[in-house]
Amino acid sequence: MSPILLSIFAFVAVAAMIGAVANILGLFDRTKAEDRLEILAGPKSAAEELKGVMKDDRLGSGATGIKTALGKNVDGLSLLFEQADSPISLEIFSAISAGLALVAGVAVYVSRMPVPVIPLAAAAAATLPFLWLLWRRAGRFKKFGRQLPDALELIGRALRSGHSLASGLHVVVEEMPEPISTEFRNAYEEQNLGVPIEYALKGMLKRMPNMDLKFFVTAVAIQRQTGGDLAEILDKIGEVIRERFKILGMIQALTGEGRLSGAVLMAMPIAIFFAVLYLNPNYVMVLFTTELGKKMIATGIIMQILGAVCIKKIIDIKV
Repeated sequence: MSPILLSIFAFVAVAAMIGAVANILGLFDRTKAEDRLEILAGPKSAAEELKGVMKDDRLGSGATGIKTALGKNVDGLSLLFEQADSPISLEIFSAISAGLALVAGVAVYVSRMPVPVIPLAAAAAATLPFLWLLWRRAGRFKKFGRQLPDALELIGRALRSGHSLASGLHVVVEEMPEPISTEFRNAYEEQNLGVPIEYALKGMLKRMPNMDLKFFVTAVAIQRQTGGDLAEILDKIGEVIRERFKILGMIQALTGEGRLSGAVLMAMPIAIFFAVLYLNPNYVMVLFTTELGKKMIATGIIMQILGAVCIKKIIDIKV
């Protein structure tokens, strides 16, 4: 089997595993409620034409070559870096990925493991920074969601005391910790520079795709057009969020066994593969050198992905 085919196979296998893990973690999941709220919040508007005013280029100014190679995908990658509040630029990120791939490949080669394992190990090591970025973004999203009810109640109190909505946003910036203070600060500074406040909030919603935040942005957009008691609406939204957190906690406790079983079942085939590879490499090499072995590997990867999807569907209860 040629090294090129082995490299392609390793890339597909690692990409499939990353997709399965991301699917289990729910990193790319959207609900019907979120889609409806996005329709109510409005499509792309003039605020996006002004996004260059406050845009934070997390990719770094020196990554011109990488940005050119990425083309249209550079905006999505820049948004990912911004959502994760990445402390490193794209240049450093790429260098770390390449360095890990090189170290993993050399380590496998020095340990005299089979040649097909070298590209697989290098590809797996190169994806570690990306997984770290997704993990950092997911943690930031979760922390933002926990802070949101307090922020909405704080804005509601500011409105009752006679402050404007913009002043309420500034109160959140001064009183709340990271990451919610950073996101509200961006929205507050954008509206100070002339962006309508509902558009500034939609920009924050793009950086923080939280369903509860969509309720807030939708309420502000409707209130700006029709009027009403925004403070009371924010109190109701905060109460709904807190009750939903209680239900989510109960669900997490009830589905803990299923989530643990899913993680064990997903990790066991991989762990057994590397254990047998270490103990008896010739036994495992049959999977790479015979036509039947290649079909078995492909079938195993597909079954792993299907299993991950099925387990996620069972334990993922929408609230």
